[in-house]
Amino acid sequence: MADNKRLLSLVGLATRARKVVSGEFSTEKSVKSGRSHLVIVSEEASDNTKKKFTNMCTYYKVPIYLFGTKDELGHAMGQEFRASLSVEDAGFAKSMVERMNINGGSLNESK
Repeated sequence: MADNKRLLSLVGLATRARKVVSGEFSTEKSVKSGRSHLVIVSEEASDNTKKKFTNMCTYYKVPIYLFGTKDELGHAMGQEFRASLSVEDAGFAKSMVERMNINGGSLNESK
């Protein structure tokens, strides 16, 4: 459980560094423009949203994780609920992926 907290604090840190965009539209734009290094979609997101981002990330070869509740993701960013976010910094993305691999977040990696 400690890694969950560490991961969420990394999301917060990356947000303050302006390296995270959130919300469906911004996340999609980030992936399609090639700026995204990692996409995190809430486990509570609709099946439609999960499928959309999974397909998009597979196509654009961006790692995607299903992790956390909308509330946790939003809270980590200092905002309301967030169902999806994109990390636009390679260093932050790498650290988060390491945390999630330890943690067993579910990954759809497309390499």
